[in-house]
Amino acid sequence: MPLFVHVLSLAVFAQGTSEFMLSGLVPGITRDLSVPTGAAASLTSAYAVGMIVGAPVMAALSARWSRRRALAGFLAAFVVVHVVGAVTASFSLLFATRIVAAVVNAGFLAVAMSVAVTLAGPERQARATAVMLSGVTLSCVVGVPAGALLGEWSGWRAAFWAVAALCLPALTLVFRSAPTAAGTAAAVDLGREVRELRSGPVRQAMLLAALVNGATFATFAYLAVIATEVAHLPDGMVPGLLAAFGAGAFAGVTVAGRTGDRVTRRGLLLALGALPFGWGVLAVAGTEPVPLFAVTVVQGGLSFGVGSLFVHRVMAAASGAPVLGGSYATVALNTGAFLGPLLAGLVTAVTHDYRHVAWVSAVFAALALLAAVRAVAIQPSTGTAPRR
Repeated sequence: MPLFVHVLSLAVFAQGTSEFMLSGLVPGITRDLSVPTGAAASLTSAYAVGMIVGAPVMAALSARWSRRRALAGFLAAFVVVHVVGAVTASFSLLFATRIVAAVVNAGFLAVAMSVAVTLAGPERQARATAVMLSGVTLSCVVGVPAGALLGEWSGWRAAFWAVAALCLPALTLVFRSAPTAAGTAAAVDLGREVRELRSGPVRQAMLLAALVNGATFATFAYLAVIATEVAHLPDGMVPGLLAAFGAGAFAGVTVAGRTGDRVTRRGLLLALGALPFGWGVLAVAGTEPVPLFAVTVVQGGLSFGVGSLFVHRVMAAASGAPVLGGSYATVALNTGAFLGPLLAGLVTAVTHDYRHVAWVSAVFAALALLAAVRAVAIQPSTGTAPRR
C-alpha cells in the first residue's frame, strides 16, 4: 500500500476525532457559553449536515485543482476553523466553525478517497478504502476517549486545540508528498458524473452504506448514556466503552480491507444478518456491564467491517465518476450518521428508555439486510461493481 495512503489516513483520524468528540464536550460547552444543552448538542447535527452538503460541492469545485492543492487547502482550512472555535466566546461563531469544518472535511475526504484508490490500483481498492476508514475507527479507539478526558481535565477548548495540532503533521506531509497532478475536470463531464447517480448499482450501494451507518451511529451516539443510565456504570468507564467499540471497529475494517475483494454474496448477507441480531442482543443484555462491553466490541467490528465493504462498492459502482465518486460515499455515510441518532432521539424522547436506541439500530440493519437481498447489484466482489 503506498505510504501516502497512510498519510491521508492520519488526517482522517484527526478529522474523525473532531466529528465525534462533541458528544463528550456538550456539558462543558453548555456551561462555558451559557447555552441550552440541546443547542450545544446541535453542533453534532450541524457537522453531519455540513458533511452531506459539502462532499459533492467541494469535490466539484476543486476538480480542476491539483490534488496537492485540494488536499492541502482543505486541511489547512480545517486547522484554521478549529483555532477560531477554540478561542471564540460566541456560540453562533462556534456553530459556524463546525459547519465550515464539516464542509472542508467533506471536501478533503472526497478527494482523499479518490486519490487513495487511484494510488492503490484496481487490485487493492478495497484495502485502500479500509486504510482510509481505519483513520475513523482509530479516532473512536483513541481520539474520542482522549478528547473526552482532555475536555474533562482542561476544558472543551483544549480538545479543539488538540485537533488542530493533530492535523499539522499530516498537513506537512501533504505539502511534501501529495500528487501534483491536476484534477480531471477538463477531461471529465461533471454533468455526466452527476448522472451516475441514476445508476442502480450506485444508488443501491449508497442506500446500503447509509442504512448500515445509520444503525451504527443510532447506538454509538448514545453509548455513554447507555453506560451510565442503563448499565449504571461510573462515568470513568465511559471512555473505556467508547474505546472498546473503536477497537472492534478497527478490527472490522482491517479484516474487511484484507478480504474485501474476495467476499462473496453469501458472506456479505451473513454478516448483514448478524447486525440486527447483535443490536437486539445489546438492547436486551446491555443492562449488565460484561455483556454490554462484549456486544459493543462485536457490533463495532461488524458495523464498520460491513460498512467499509459498502463504501468500496459505492466507489466501484461509481467508477464512471472519478471526481465525484468519493463524495458519493461520503454523502452515504454521513446521511446515515445524521439520520440514525436523529431517529434514536425521537424514539427515546417518547419512551424515555435508552435501550430502545439499540432497537432503532436493529431496524436500520434489518432494512439494510432486506435491501441487500433484493439488490441485483450484490454479487461476489471482484473489485468492480456491475454496471447498468
